[in-house]
Amino acid sequence: MVKPGQPRPRRPQGRWSPVQLSPVILTVVIAGLAYATPPDMAFSRILPAAPALAAAMWPVLPTVALGTVCFLLMIGLSLVFPGLGAWYTVAGIVAVTVAAAYGSHVRLQREQSLFQVRLVADAAQQVVLSPMPRRFGAVEIESLYLAAAAEARIGGDFYEVADTPYGVRLLIGDVRGKGLPAVGTAAAVVNSFREAAYDEPDLAGIARRLEASSTRYNSAFPPDDLAERFSTAVLVEIPPEDNRVRILNCGHPPPLLLNRDGVRVLSPTDPSPLLNLASLIGDCYSTDTFVFTPADQLLLYTDGVTEARDRTGAFFPLTDWMRRRTTPQRPRDLLDGLHRDLLSYSNGGLDDDIAALAVGFRDDPGSGHGLTGRTQH
Repeated sequence: MVKPGQPRPRRPQGRWSPVQLSPVILTVVIAGLAYATPPDMAFSRILPAAPALAAAMWPVLPTVALGTVCFLLMIGLSLVFPGLGAWYTVAGIVAVTVAAAYGSHVRLQREQSLFQVRLVADAAQQVVLSPMPRRFGAVEIESLYLAAAAEARIGGDFYEVADTPYGVRLLIGDVRGKGLPAVGTAAAVVNSFREAAYDEPDLAGIARRLEASSTRYNSAFPPDDLAERFSTAVLVEIPPEDNRVRILNCGHPPPLLLNRDGVRVLSPTDPSPLLNLASLIGDCYSTDTFVFTPADQLLLYTDGVTEARDRTGAFFPLTDWMRRRTTPQRPRDLLDGLHRDLLSYSNGGLDDDIAALAVGFRDDPGSGHGLTGRTQH
C-alpha cells in the first residue's frame, strides 16, 4: 500500500498492450472453444487460468473482476450444456480468483518496495555520478554509465568533473567489489575530489587526498579485508589557455587519445599506487604530460568496457574500435556509438559496470601532439 505523500510507481499510459490484455484474450478464446465444441472436450475446465494469469500483471480489483466474469461464463455454460459438471470448475474459479487477488496484492507491494529502492539508488547516483554534459570554453565533456544489473542503477564505477582555477580537472575510477560497500567507497572518493580539486595545486596532492579519504572510509572494515578494498583511478588536468593534458594514473586502464594521426594509448611512464594501497607500496605519484590539437578526442573509461565479451569470450577491442573513428565526432556521438557497439558485441549481456568520459577540444589552444614531459611528486 502506498502511503499518502509518497511517490508512486508510474502506471502504463495510453492503451493497454496485447500482453496486458492477454488474460481477456485467453478468457474469450476458452469461452469460444467451450461453446463451439462438444461438451466432452471440456475446454471450460481451463477457465481458472485466466484470473491466475491476470494476477501477474493486473491490480487486485481488475483481477477479481475477470474472475467474476469467468464465474458467470461457467454458470452460462452449465445452463447451455446440462450435465457438464460445471460446479467443480466454478469452485475452482472461485478458489483461483481468491488466490490470484492475494497474489496481485503481494506483487504490488513488492513493486512498491522495488520502486522505493530505485529512488534510493537514483539519489545515490546523483551523489556519485555528476550530471553531464559539461562545457568549459574549448573543453566539452560527456559521460556514459551502464550498470551490469539494470535494477542496481549504480555500482562501484565513478567519475567527476570540476572547473577549477588550475583548469578543468577530471576523475574516473573503479572500486574493487560490488554492492553498498563499493558505492560507499566511490562516494567517499568522489566527495574528496570535489574538495581537493579546488584546493590542491597539482594532481599528486589530489591523489594523496583521495588516498586519505579512501583509507579513512575503509578503516571501518575488518583489517584482513583492507588489502582487498582498493580503487583504481585516473586524474586528468586540462590547464586553461594551454594545449597540454596532465594525467596521473593510479593503476587504471590508460586513456585513449584520438587525433588525426590515429589512436594513442596514454600509458603512464611510472604507475602510481592504487587508492588505499599507498601505505603498502609507497606514495610516489607520477604525472605525465601530453599535448593535444583541436578536434582531438580523449576517452576515459573503466575496465568494464575492455572486459566486455562476445559469445566466444573475446574481449571488446576498444583501441581498434577507436581507430575506426575516422571522422571527427562530438563527445556525445562518440559515447553513443560506444554504447551501441558494446551492447551489440556482448549481445546485451554486460558482466561489469561501465563508465566512460569523452572529452573533446573544439577551439585551437595550440599545436602539436605527443608526450612532452613527466614530473614526480
